[in-house]
Amino acid sequence: MGYPAQRPRRLRTTPAMRRLVAETSVEPRHLVLPMFVREGASEPVPIVSMPGVVQHTSDSLRKAAVEAVAAGVSGLMLYGVPLAKDATGSGGVDPDGILNVALRELVAEVGDATVLMADLCLDEFTDHGHCGVLTPDGRVDNDATLEVYGRMAVAQAEAGAHLLGPSGMMDGQVGHVRSVLDAAGHTDTGIFAYAAKYASAFYGPFREAVASSLEGDRRTYQQDPANAVEAVREARLDVEEGADLVMVKPAMGYLDLVAAVRANVDVPVGAYNISGEYSMVEAAAANGWINREAAIVEVLTSVRRAGASVVLTYWATEAAHLIR
Repeated sequence: MGYPAQRPRRLRTTPAMRRLVAETSVEPRHLVLPMFVREGASEPVPIVSMPGVVQHTSDSLRKAAVEAVAAGVSGLMLYGVPLAKDATGSGGVDPDGILNVALRELVAEVGDATVLMADLCLDEFTDHGHCGVLTPDGRVDNDATLEVYGRMAVAQAEAGAHLLGPSGMMDGQVGHVRSVLDAAGHTDTGIFAYAAKYASAFYGPFREAVASSLEGDRRTYQQDPANAVEAVREARLDVEEGADLVMVKPAMGYLDLVAAVRANVDVPVGAYNISGEYSMVEAAAANGWINREAAIVEVLTSVRRAGASVVLTYWATEAAHLIR
């Protein structure tokens, strides 16, 4: 027998051969586009640290949503950037707050042609920038925050969101939101739980995107990047409490967690390719250090390979065209 007997390279000889045996695919239906809408904006506001991403006006939001749907993107995750903030994040509960108004406008524009998702968290709406209400000594009050999340969930469901994304990492948030939605008659409104959300340095550009007022950090409620078993526990708890999908966030540095969560739950798993991950690729490409389009596809493929069936990414619309 000649040497070598095994020649795996035979399956890499041509693009057609590589396509035939590819184990992982990225399709437009796997992608969700996060979008920011800014109250009172007369024109889109560029996010400097995220080249190509903007805080939308109502008009540009609708236009971008239509483009994403036409490209085959399966979902839109919406964040609101209000003009005014307060200690309890009342703008997130207000039916006439920017996020809920924008949801209604998108329902009118695209309806059920895509899955409309709403970030269910208070950080965009609080003057202290935390994801919940604070005690007098400045700690995030878990159970008081749940009560606000419940009211926020009903407002988002009534505005037309198909999936709500509790992202504050409060204990019991999924169970409380589910019970409040059901009691209000919104049994068909789903929950896409940010089950394993880490206290990551790579959220930096997102702070600009939502005009965050945060001082300090969120390490008392977001997960420690050193912990893996805890992520699986959090995901299992969310499923037990009624989550329809669960998410790992960030994605690129946490692919092991995507795989671990996928192996331990029986609902769809998403991963959020976050702002800092996006900005790193964009910065390297702008400097000519990497091939931008190839890097985008490789990043998204790695997240899918790890086990995510849903990938939230700021490249969603562009990537949908690239992979076609």
